[in-house]
Amino acid sequence: MPAAPASRTPGPADLTLHELRDRLRAGTCSPSEALEDLLARIERRNPALNVYLGCEPERLRGELDRQWRDHPGGRLRGVPITVKSNICVAGEPVSCASRILEGFRPPYDATVIERLRAEGAVIVPRANMDEFAFGSSTENSAFGAARNPRSPALDRVPGGSSGGSAAAVAADVAIAALGSDTGGSIRQPAAFCGVVGLKPTYGRVSRYGLVAFASSLDQIGPLTKDARDAAVLLSVIAGHDERDSTSAPTAVPDYERELDGDIAGMRIGIPALPEAEGGLHADVRTAVDEAVGVLRGLGMKTEAVGLPRLDKSVATYYVVATAEASSNLARYDGVQFGLRRAGPSVLEMSVNTRTEGFGAEAKRRILLGTYVLSQGYYDAYYLQAMKVRTLIRRDFEDAFRRCDVIVMPTAPTPAFRFGEKLHDPLQMYLSDVFTIAANLAGVPALSVCCGTSRAEGLPIGLQLIGRPFEEGRLLRVARAFEDATDWPARRRAFAQAETPR
Repeated sequence: MPAAPASRTPGPADLTLHELRDRLRAGTCSPSEALEDLLARIERRNPALNVYLGCEPERLRGELDRQWRDHPGGRLRGVPITVKSNICVAGEPVSCASRILEGFRPPYDATVIERLRAEGAVIVPRANMDEFAFGSSTENSAFGAARNPRSPALDRVPGGSSGGSAAAVAADVAIAALGSDTGGSIRQPAAFCGVVGLKPTYGRVSRYGLVAFASSLDQIGPLTKDARDAAVLLSVIAGHDERDSTSAPTAVPDYERELDGDIAGMRIGIPALPEAEGGLHADVRTAVDEAVGVLRGLGMKTEAVGLPRLDKSVATYYVVATAEASSNLARYDGVQFGLRRAGPSVLEMSVNTRTEGFGAEAKRRILLGTYVLSQGYYDAYYLQAMKVRTLIRRDFEDAFRRCDVIVMPTAPTPAFRFGEKLHDPLQMYLSDVFTIAANLAGVPALSVCCGTSRAEGLPIGLQLIGRPFEEGRLLRVARAFEDATDWPARRRAFAQAETPR
């Protein structure tokens, strides 16, 4: 049996984003008190969890002073927000957890960082991740894996690729965080760590300043302690950006205000699920079924819907995503920035740099993507995958004619052990069997904790998928579900009980 958790005295870092925001506004908590509590928590817990790739307390203290002084009316004035290490923060190391970006410090802020700073937030950078977002466990980080704080022995993965962000929020070493989601990289770690993770509609949040993995799939989104926090954070980072040609010129609602709407009468779509390799974990099936029962009790109606090509999503994704990754990662050649390893010619210098700088999974995806784009194989693989992607999007359009929200598991299992899938890429890829389709279709999707496994008490995620630009509806359903259950209280109780190290 795991050791009994040791309770600690709650502090400002235990608060949700909206609780801390409200206390800072009311003057019942000082901004320096909140930051110092967070920094002390990071110093104590990060050596074991490895959720941050470094932390610079003096820089953060200076930024807090500036933000508090310069943004008196900011919606996030004085609130620390953790950022995944593939989102550009001017002057800060942005490694994407890869050796090949050694020494790289971008000269500009990503649009989401500009928007957070404009509202008075304090940016806490460098959350750990899978290298270039290639992975579902954070085991592919060049700087060591992050660990799931919900596992008393710290022997379970936090998910990926935004595992550092999710684990930091779950352990209360972050107030809230930003991640990126290309095939489930926000939602799957949110499910494994028992927090809320939202992938917005493609185009809802600017990708300017996000280091690209697959440009037609990537989205930045929030990882938070509850649905209200996700609504607050999304309200700040969403909106059109002229510097991102894929950014949608669509008005941004007040997501926090939309939380208060009624969900009675909404229609839940229940699709037939593809069989994940090894099957759907019994505890996941039970938890999701019970969650649907809770939503029915709140007045929602259920209806079977068809997503007939859901079982084709993994194969489609690993053609489209690797093709785009191969193109995007061609820029890391040892010439322009980052790591450089000498060679007698430019070609050999580039080969030496890429051989040493990229990890095994990055190399695998570059090779796969180059292959499917190569002459003689483009039509057979990439073109066919793009056609199936169109059909998957149409399946969602058809389903949403019959329902308002589609419900399914976020992941087929609770968090797995380190090493369990690392050397079997196919098994690792199937961890995202239920999340990938939303990226291919460009629709919004959210994961909220709906239960725990019986044996280990590991979190289980319920995934809500909506129509394009209807994030507010997903957040409203998630908030209603939280209010009707005790999961937020259980998350808080867990985070306030640290297992002795």
